[in-house]
Amino acid sequence: MKTETRLQEMSDFLKTKRSRIHPHMVGLPAGTRRRTPGLRREEVAQLAGVSTTWYTWLEQGRDIKVSASVLDAVSNALQLNTDERKYLFALAMEEGVKSSELDEEEAIVSPSLNKILKELQYCPTIITDRKCHIVGWNQASANVFLDFEKVEDEQRNLIYLVFARKELRSLAVNWEHFVKGFLAIFRTYYGQYVADPWYSDFIEKMEKDFPEFQELWNESEVSSAPEVLIEFRHGKAGKMLFNLTSLQVQGNHDLRCSVYTPVEDTNTENKLKKLMERSR
Repeated sequence: MKTETRLQEMSDFLKTKRSRIHPHMVGLPAGTRRRTPGLRREEVAQLAGVSTTWYTWLEQGRDIKVSASVLDAVSNALQLNTDERKYLFALAMEEGVKSSELDEEEAIVSPSLNKILKELQYCPTIITDRKCHIVGWNQASANVFLDFEKVEDEQRNLIYLVFARKELRSLAVNWEHFVKGFLAIFRTYYGQYVADPWYSDFIEKMEKDFPEFQELWNESEVSSAPEVLIEFRHGKAGKMLFNLTSLQVQGNHDLRCSVYTPVEDTNTENKLKKLMERSR
């Protein structure tokens, strides 16, 4: 990621987070004449114990020197969670891995990981790499989502597919909620690998092709492992409820297992079993 792109992303991120902190949340009076929601820059500076000028320069994306202690203070003032804090540090201090250090070899799912996929017979599971390319899946996921085998390799990207494929758009009852979880994970990678131009190129293409992407991306959600309840309305199986658990796999490719576990005390697992039986 070019320096100006990285700093612009940091600027957008800080503005978004500042707009979501209301004065009463940090013990400040609401006052009057607030033309925009959230805190003013000088209020963030006051809470962080820095000068208004310095914080303004930081939020404007100027290439200035920052320290970990000051970034911690800004993070506290904006009430950032752990993942958001790591994201800010990666952008402000350029802590991400340099592109030349990245292992560009194709991610290969190990035999042991393939075994896990098969054992999770009635838990739709998808394995993705640091770019959210789908590199592994089980039969349950092919039945619930779509047959990834029939998707061309260059299009087998999870972020792309949830916007591009009508099957996935109609599957989730709350499609935006469904998508936000993946975008939050994707943003953690975006901040971590700040030197890899693939990310900014991909985001630019997504914004051009899908207007909804830009709106959801601009919300700047960050989460390394969101756990959410997802309700699907499957065309053949009907209502299905899953808990999504995201698991990081140790290794050079940052592989991630997204496991959809049928919610207990629902008929979801039985519906999935019947769906898979009919597809055999």
